Amino acid sequence: MALLEITVVPLGTGGTSLSPWIAGLQALLERSGLPFNLHDMGTTVQGSADELFAVARQLHEYSFSQGTPRVYTIMKIDDRRDRTVSIGDKVASVHACKATPDK
Repeated sequence: MALLEITVVPLGTGGTSLSPWIAGLQALLERSGLPFNLHDMGTTVQGSADELFAVARQLHEYSFSQGTPRVYTIMKIDDRRDRTVSIGDKVASVHACKATPDK
């Protein structure tokens, strides 16, 4: 399992608010069936590398389908093959380290 962090920024929308565009992207993710988590600066999606690349392309293309002339997409993928990871595992690991006193 892999994790994708993605931020899609439509440019040339005629306004400064991106909330309506992000809502459309979230609807697309809901239809994908992949687990995801919206956060203040992007979205984290969980799936196989193939699924993540496919959904990233769909997310990138969405704004063009809505008439946006330019789209800026930032993505990072963490693909672990040594163990299964899920959304929230990295944060939980950090919290566990904070709870353990230094030796």
